[in-house]
Amino acid sequence: MNQRIDDLTARNFPSAEEEAAGLAPPPLYSGPESSYRLAFTDNDFLLRSELRPVRMQLELLKPELVQQHHRIESTVVIFGSARIPSREVALQRLEAARATADEAAIKRAETQVSMSRYYEEARRFAALVTERSRSLAAPIYVSTGGGPGIMEAGNRGAHEAGGKSLGLNIVLPHEQQPNPYITPELCFRFHYFALRKMHFLMRSVALVCFPGGFGTLDELFETMTLTQTGKCRRRPILLFGQDFWTRLINFDLLIETGMINAGDVELFRFVETAEQAWQVLAQDYGLDVLQDGNGDHAEDM
Repeated sequence: MNQRIDDLTARNFPSAEEEAAGLAPPPLYSGPESSYRLAFTDNDFLLRSELRPVRMQLELLKPELVQQHHRIESTVVIFGSARIPSREVALQRLEAARATADEAAIKRAETQVSMSRYYEEARRFAALVTERSRSLAAPIYVSTGGGPGIMEAGNRGAHEAGGKSLGLNIVLPHEQQPNPYITPELCFRFHYFALRKMHFLMRSVALVCFPGGFGTLDELFETMTLTQTGKCRRRPILLFGQDFWTRLINFDLLIETGMINAGDVELFRFVETAEQAWQVLAQDYGLDVLQDGNGDHAEDM
């Protein structure tokens, strides 16, 4: 008598997960020195220097597959310093510094209060992106480096607007914990800077750069270099705070000495407020008329 088969989609072989969970090694081969473990459950094996190409592939695949699963198609990436606090925190630090009567500490705290406006603008901009793209066929999600400062502000703004956001954290010598506003299922941790930066760009429809240090400059200049050389498609690159950026980088000198072409400064635009930044995106992508996801730029979304 033939046995009836009810499930046409049943697996023909056990999954790797089932194999890993269901197999116990014989007692003689259960010690840490044994090579009996399945290769993909053997951390000592996976962490060998010869396995670096495999680990790099895994670091490429994991965020990609998770984002596919959650239907993340378009992101706005927010770069900026981990050292810029919220206005509330900056004012608390200023009050504490004044209590010490230490002039140098007071001056540093006053500078932080001044710079905290960028935290608040990043927070407001992230909320604007989240709120105004929510009805698009493919909503735009905020993506940050996942740490404190401007990164926290971006994730916080999206969270406060009731949306999801991504955090691409990285292992550093001084431990950097992810900020508490990232959507947990979209919080990733990287070992390789290069793969992290690749993931920043893969789904981005715009890159918004706030004041920052070496890390921010690294991310900004890699993005501009890839755009300048045609290695990636052109998209809005917005620099928050013209005074900061023009004091930091002498773009005129680069043109005068022939280090860049005059037209290369058109790769980016300066903005001062969250509303200005959103307006650039709305104009470039026609977002004000694409609430149903149709139109000339729908394929970019």
